[in-house]
Amino acid sequence: MENSGISDSFNSVIFDLDVVITKTALVHAAAWKETFDEYLRLRESRDAESFKEFTHQDDYLPYVDGKPRYQGVKSFLESRGINLPFGQPTDSPETETVCGIGNRKNLKFNEVLKTKGAQIYSSTLELIKQLKNAGIRIGVASSSKNCKAVLEAVGIEDLFETRVDGVVSAELGLTGKPEGDIFVTAALNLGTQPAESIVVEDATSGVLAGRNGGFGLVLGIAREENTEELLSNCADLVITDLEGINLAILQEWFQRVPRSLNEAWETDLKTIEFKTEAETTRVAVNPAYLSSSKAALLNKKKPVFFLDYDGTLTPIVSRPELAVMDEGMREVVTNLSKKYTTAIVSGRMREDVENLVRIEGLFYAGSHGFDIKGPEISLVQPAARETIPLVAQVVNQLKKEVGSIEGVLIEDKKFSVGLHYRLACEKVVPRLEELAVDIVARHKELRLMRGKKVFEILPAFYWNKGKAIRWIMQVLGLDWSSSTVIYIGDDTTDEDAFRVVRTRGVALLVADQPKRSSADYLLSCPEEVKRLFEKLISA
Repeated sequence: MENSGISDSFNSVIFDLDVVITKTALVHAAAWKETFDEYLRLRESRDAESFKEFTHQDDYLPYVDGKPRYQGVKSFLESRGINLPFGQPTDSPETETVCGIGNRKNLKFNEVLKTKGAQIYSSTLELIKQLKNAGIRIGVASSSKNCKAVLEAVGIEDLFETRVDGVVSAELGLTGKPEGDIFVTAALNLGTQPAESIVVEDATSGVLAGRNGGFGLVLGIAREENTEELLSNCADLVITDLEGINLAILQEWFQRVPRSLNEAWETDLKTIEFKTEAETTRVAVNPAYLSSSKAALLNKKKPVFFLDYDGTLTPIVSRPELAVMDEGMREVVTNLSKKYTTAIVSGRMREDVENLVRIEGLFYAGSHGFDIKGPEISLVQPAARETIPLVAQVVNQLKKEVGSIEGVLIEDKKFSVGLHYRLACEKVVPRLEELAVDIVARHKELRLMRGKKVFEILPAFYWNKGKAIRWIMQVLGLDWSSSTVIYIGDDTTDEDAFRVVRTRGVALLVADQPKRSSADYLLSCPEEVKRLFEKLISA
């Protein structure tokens, strides 16, 4: 499993089912309404509760749409102050439990599907065919347990190379939307990474799942006149119908280059232009991509800082042990941490980066987030812990096979190993790459990442800097809507964090030259990072 961090283009597209591919949303909505209204009428007659009908706008969209069936039942009932036992998936449709009510809705849906069938959005079908002709891999991910039956009913099941639906989610124990599990699983099933994949969704919980999954593009379809809701829930782009989207537009998205932070300080963009022959194409772009860097960073929300170390707080150096933060940067970061929550998120071992930074009270996430520690919090990913013996074997193998090559540095980081070649002769790089690729091919527990002059071998468990940020936010009780999450990094491994932060925070790339990235803005060097900190501290 290989992850290069940032892709030239995309290799797969994961489509939601209802409202995106098939016109089954109205069938679902009608089945939900009938189910809930019947139950609310029962409570009225039996318990003398006032009846208030289930409506599409006030109930279906905010509490049910896009969620797994039982989660939708629980969410709506709780919105009405009704708390029922969850029950079991085997509960009969007459049982007064969350599962029983969910099963009753499923019966009603299947009755309508058998009698009336389902229809397909022709524009979605045309786009899928265009993508497949271009060699793009296609998957479907849905919360519905009826996904297979619907695809079979409309005769398009063979268009999809993978299907991750409610049935598969239950088998694998996947968490439903707004977590990104089903989309990530679909991308991995296709042999691709979220970074090089697109999620197409119509529901707010779905676009948020795409953001949480760290996808290269989260494309929302606003068939409910819900463009603003989709954008506010982290969709990158929103369009009313896929007729206005083509391969060229999607490819262009992946060629984006961050704006200079300084040049964009007080400059808003009116829009982001996309090349297309269709005059009717109207793509709504998330406002986060259009605002000035000053407006993005200096607002009424409280900043939360997540900072890479190498290349961000220190210049890139020839050997890892030489990357020492100067006292001026340490003083500024110390002052920053006294005013705002601050975390260091590094590919280095946690103990290593702690010893280099030497600032108490910070949160430290080492080994790309597998090992996290801070005031009153601690996490070592169990899946990563299990691979420590295997990583040790790989370290020994690398030392034996290439350790004697001049300029090659093997960095043992317990949870991963870095094969550095910055000081090595260029002609040995292909051999190093071939060796790294061969190792991960023989061990499914491992994956390969390419960084700056380094091949990194680490656990294949889907955990990265972006996931670490979300875990820290959650455990500290920090809400994205009331915080400005600022992530600053310089390497391909930081792209995972950029994709999770963008549209709901500010992602900053440190690079001496403009280049493709998922970040929002560009800083040229660690000295510019320091000046930004000073500006934000005094704001």
